[in-house]
Amino acid sequence: GDLLAFKRRRCVELKHGRICMLATMGYITPEVAGKFPGYLSPSANLKFADIPNGLAAVSKIPALGWAQMVAYAGYCELSGPRTRAANTEDYSNITPGDYGFKVLTSSDPQELTKKLNAEIANGRLAMMALIGMLFQDGLTGSAWGDWALYTASPLRAFENELGVQEPVGFWDPLNLSSGGDVTSFKRRRSVELKHGRISMLATMGYITPEITGKFPGYLSNSMNLKFADVPTGLAA
Repeated sequence: GDLLAFKRRRCVELKHGRICMLATMGYITPEVAGKFPGYLSPSANLKFADIPNGLAAVSKIPALGWAQMVAYAGYCELSGPRTRAANTEDYSNITPGDYGFKVLTSSDPQELTKKLNAEIANGRLAMMALIGMLFQDGLTGSAWGDWALYTASPLRAFENELGVQEPVGFWDPLNLSSGGDVTSFKRRRSVELKHGRISMLATMGYITPEITGKFPGYLSNSMNLKFADVPTGLAA
């Protein structure tokens, strides 16, 4: 319930969300709209078209280009509200996200709240999108995660197994097969098939009585208990 701690976290969230929205567009736009014509650095004979998209650009940008980006980032940091690290008292008079200019504004309070909520939601989505693109770029060399480019993956040992199908390919979200151990894979596949078959039967057991109705007659004559008296699901 610490209001100042909340304001500090909200300020950080908005800043990171805005940065990630710009970074996400920076990933996507060159792929969709193309790159600028001409030279990024005439002295180095370096064209905009020569700069690859994503992490590969790190090794191509000249040192002066990095200096310009660092200087601009420093300007953005220093032109904002001054706060000390790990200190919440500095946030008592700060409005989260207010850097002296307004892009999202409206004279209607409800419309303004709607826009500010949309900014927070889009910033959160952009943070997740950016980390996903960086991760896939690091693995495959492409922000879009082209599986064919990830030739070093140990999961390729199982890419011809049953169950490998579009659009997810080899489905292993927890990376349980990352070690490439065939014996462990076969054990997990046996467990997966058993649990899958049980769950298919259980799912139909839930659905079928609701659609087709229950058996006529008695489940237990001695207890005078009819099939119709047994509810569906956990209440049974």
